[in-house]
Amino acid sequence: MKNVLIVLLSIFILVSIVPAQEGIVGYTPADKRFDAWQQRLKLNENSIFREVEFSSIGPSVMSGRVTDIEVNPADPAVFYVAYASGGLWKTTNNGVSFSPLFDNEATITIGDIAVDWDNNIIYVGTGENNSSRSSYAGTGIYSSPDDGENWNYLGLAETHHTGRIIIDKKDPKRIYVAALGHLYTANNERGIYVSDDGGATWNKKLFVDENTGAIDLIADPANPDILYASMWHRKRRAWDFTESGKTSGIYKSTDRGENWFHISGSESGFPQGVGNGRIGLDIFPGNTNVIYAFLDNQALREKQKEEEYAFTKQMITGISSSDFLELENKDLEDFLRRNSFPKKYSAEFVKKEIEAGKIKPQALIDYLGDANNFLFDTPVKGGEIYLSEDGGKSWKRTHDEYIDDFVFSYGYYFGEIRVSPFNRNKIYVLGVPLLISEDGGKSFSSIMQDNVHADFQALWVSSLKDGHLITGNDGGINISWDDGKTWIKANTPPVGQFYTVNIDLDTPFNVYGGLQDNGVWKGPSNYKASTSWHQTGHYLYKSVMGGDGMQVAVDTRDNNTIYTGYQFGNYYRINVDKEKYKFIAPKHELGEKPFRFNWQTPIHLSVHNQDILYLGSNKLHRSMDKGDNFEVISGDLTNGGKKGDVPYGTLTTISESPLKFGLIYTGSDDGKVYVTKGGGNEWEDISAGLPQGYWISRVIASAFDINTVYVSLNGYRDDYFEAMIYRSSDCGKQWEKIGGNLPAEPVNVIREDVKKKNILYAGTDHGLYISINGGETFSFLGKGMPAVPVHDMVLHPQENKLVAATHGRSLYIADISHIRMLDEKIMAEELYLFSPGEIKYNNQWGMREWKWSEPILPEKEIVFWSAEEKKINLIVSDEKNNKIFEDDTDAVSGLNYYSYNLKDNSDKDEKTVFLKPGKYTARISDGEITVSEEFEIVTENQGVK
Repeated sequence: MKNVLIVLLSIFILVSIVPAQEGIVGYTPADKRFDAWQQRLKLNENSIFREVEFSSIGPSVMSGRVTDIEVNPADPAVFYVAYASGGLWKTTNNGVSFSPLFDNEATITIGDIAVDWDNNIIYVGTGENNSSRSSYAGTGIYSSPDDGENWNYLGLAETHHTGRIIIDKKDPKRIYVAALGHLYTANNERGIYVSDDGGATWNKKLFVDENTGAIDLIADPANPDILYASMWHRKRRAWDFTESGKTSGIYKSTDRGENWFHISGSESGFPQGVGNGRIGLDIFPGNTNVIYAFLDNQALREKQKEEEYAFTKQMITGISSSDFLELENKDLEDFLRRNSFPKKYSAEFVKKEIEAGKIKPQALIDYLGDANNFLFDTPVKGGEIYLSEDGGKSWKRTHDEYIDDFVFSYGYYFGEIRVSPFNRNKIYVLGVPLLISEDGGKSFSSIMQDNVHADFQALWVSSLKDGHLITGNDGGINISWDDGKTWIKANTPPVGQFYTVNIDLDTPFNVYGGLQDNGVWKGPSNYKASTSWHQTGHYLYKSVMGGDGMQVAVDTRDNNTIYTGYQFGNYYRINVDKEKYKFIAPKHELGEKPFRFNWQTPIHLSVHNQDILYLGSNKLHRSMDKGDNFEVISGDLTNGGKKGDVPYGTLTTISESPLKFGLIYTGSDDGKVYVTKGGGNEWEDISAGLPQGYWISRVIASAFDINTVYVSLNGYRDDYFEAMIYRSSDCGKQWEKIGGNLPAEPVNVIREDVKKKNILYAGTDHGLYISINGGETFSFLGKGMPAVPVHDMVLHPQENKLVAATHGRSLYIADISHIRMLDEKIMAEELYLFSPGEIKYNNQWGMREWKWSEPILPEKEIVFWSAEEKKINLIVSDEKNNKIFEDDTDAVSGLNYYSYNLKDNSDKDEKTVFLKPGKYTARISDGEITVSEEFEIVTENQGVK
């Protein structure tokens, strides 16, 4: 990888920090983020743990969110796939296998890609083009002239999110970028940018305002001078998302992007007003005056779905108690059951409560303040399709009725439309399902058949074969050759977007994790990627729960009872083997204010008694009977909520001290940390001394000292990317910042080692770090992992294993035995050789099961410490001190791992001879110092000690 950061200082201008909410500093400017990248690389280079290797343990079958697909027009078996937070991958065999190409740059998140196939240049626009809860900010545009071997940085760092990249057909050096801009803060670096020199310099040609960015961009295939762009007004905060506005609209250029004019104004027939959300565009190549637009229309419907019922939510507003009591019981009962009220709330019961004056009719609406229901039940117009037949001068809606059950209230998550090159009336629109219309958008049908995940983000439509489609969704890549009647999956890249991970204590132990839009999965910790399950029908990971997978707590007394769920606090107790599910989420009573549940509602299973389960809303709930019954053991542990359409003022993390039952800490999304020392009898706000207003991503009670607690804060939702970790030695009365040498990367998780005091692990939006001095300083940890967000991690209490959950590259595991063995005495040595231990002999070493198969080869790691980089000579001798193996290796400063294949290379005939059972000595030397350790190869009947 060629590093082009030498020129960064001449490219970037230090941007001023915009005003933000009280207590919030403001967004982190681009130059500081690049400094953080350099700091990360330096921490890696200098880390004494840089050779501690992590292995991917999948899974891949459920995949992760795709943002773009680029297919070779001459050979559709060759294509690139961009994942939201999983990087860039290429296949040359129609999706049978893929290779990663973009793992080592400043960021791994991608919004759009473009390929100059004639000149073999790839352009990557970083920063996901969705505006979701985990849509990470990019650092601008990159290009590669050699298929991803090397990358050149092209600027536009402050644009954060890339809507689209277009390469001019007349001149491949002319590049267009639709830039969305910051997600959580206002900024001016958004709009349409143009470069005439392949991205070396840029000029902004279309700008609306600091909250309106460019989301889509298309060029007329018959006349590259003509372009169309869609601008999108959106403002996201942790508590609210404004996904539409008057400034959203469609623009046209007839001079190759130099000048733009608005073509979706009031005279055009296109909708107007604050309801205009995200807009997707496509053009019919056979007649380029024919343009389709997909509009996420957030305006409220004139006619509500519920009007077909005798009694609806709308009728409750303003109704008097006396009029309510006149309702027919059957109509009220229908309303209650239709809206999933608990059975105890019958029509008769509700009327008695109202008649007694205990509640008002409005309590029924208040009771339904469920964030998950609002996702699907908000009465907006939703996705609409508009057609222009005169190059954008006029527009008309193609359908008379609403397109129901398509994008619901969250059309901001979709916004893509494609027109068949073979038929102007055949269009594809992407939403929760993938819809097709063959009558120009008058009617639609789903082509989301077997083997296809929901939530569609990208679609390629072949111009060579009608019906050949490649689509990307929240579940990866699917390919069809018959217009969506049948599909195959192409999900070999392990690009799962994990939120959480946990383990059981089985042998081998299993891992459990919740993923973005892919539910909760369970699989073995010794999983190795293979496609053999296509033959056996047995994929080693199994789906446990649907929806957006959330936290998992495992009852290790049986390794079979787990607690998990999906978004906004919908949790279950599950008997995994018997596939028995019981819904256990606490519910408020009719007449009470609804609990506020975070998207990723926290749970915690007590280590003191695994019948006791804690669950957090805006209050802390405790169950003493495995979730069958909950009691509220706190008041509101947040700042009290905030008006908006996203639940806010919610708990995000819970930690009970492993040393004392009832010593419990909570953290919230609005910066509050509380402690109770008596199981909820009294609570103390211990937030003073911490940065105010930031999301508390983790609070961890120490397992080594009853008064010590760690807190990590995350500024992602303010575009603030500093690393914030704090420690208190007095239960939160005073706080000190630790990890001062960490790069400016938001911290998602902090963990304390379960075996050795003073070892801490931190997972950030760009990787994994370790401290062996209680957090005073951190080192890089994560060889084998790309620079991917680490959202969670877990350490096995008996085995020396760490499992990291990444939001983009699934799960990784590492053996941390030798990290735990390190102490001051060892680190003071110039050389130290760890005992290789015993090795079980296999008389099949070197043999082939079949003549055409690979030989069975042994492998043993020789692990040693070196105080500095140097040449090391390794010698293995037998009991008679005969030298039977020798090799030289380059040691790094820190832990070193030499992979020894157990060969005897002393034979001059160079026959492959492996070590036999017996005792041996391994020696390492730097020419001045020699250290040695004995090891033994044992037979099966001897066993391994």
